[in-house]
Amino acid sequence: MNILVLGDVVGEAGCDFLRKKLSAFKRLKGIDFCIVNGENSAAGNGITPDSADSLFCAGADFITTGNHVYRRKEIYPTLDESPFIIRPYNYPASNPGQGFAVIDTGFFTLAVINLIGSLYMEGAENPFCAADRALKELEGKAKVILVDFHAEATSEKQALACYLDGRVSALFGTHTHVLTCDDRILPGGTGYITDIGMCGVIDSVLGVDKDIVIRKFRTAMPVRFDPAKGACMMCGCIFTIDEKSGRCLSTELVRIE
Repeated sequence: MNILVLGDVVGEAGCDFLRKKLSAFKRLKGIDFCIVNGENSAAGNGITPDSADSLFCAGADFITTGNHVYRRKEIYPTLDESPFIIRPYNYPASNPGQGFAVIDTGFFTLAVINLIGSLYMEGAENPFCAADRALKELEGKAKVILVDFHAEATSEKQALACYLDGRVSALFGTHTHVLTCDDRILPGGTGYITDIGMCGVIDSVLGVDKDIVIRKFRTAMPVRFDPAKGACMMCGCIFTIDEKSGRCLSTELVRIE
């Protein structure tokens, strides 16, 4: 099966670009399932029911999130009710939403786990311990397991991928909004990429107006991060996975402008 994963969608520009490009790209590549990180999809950051609906209408089958998932309170009921949106599993269990999901499409079954990093991020349970616990809960429920690891440090992403090698089908990093070119298959059969980038304005700093970010770095004064405007890109990775074994067979970088 071909699974497309797309990096953090940034604001209205990112959502609009997916609506224009995603469905046709899925048909072109024979995509069976599409996972999109939507934690920055709302105007002004976070995710709302409207921005989630926009991603689903664009062609996303499933939405993962990250450290901005709780920024907009209106998404809380959706996190509790929707089986197709998850938040990081290693946040407290009492928080709104679930940290993993098992999806039965009628043609195949797969599981998606969302984790958040521990280095340079807000406090959460150790992601290595949380991954062990999530996989124990998923025993016997799905052969194909995808992990969105929303983390800052490349070392932590690589280490978790090595730790889970052979136990999950693929692990892809999100959060840093910059597509890395290290997609590969680890020795145990797990597909990996450090970061799948973002879907948003190209001439920007992580989707934000570049002049605002430069001013922030030059002056250290508070600024409002307004979204950039202009031509967009769609970044991510395609993992081709054997449904019977759950092993990754190939990877392919995605960058559409």
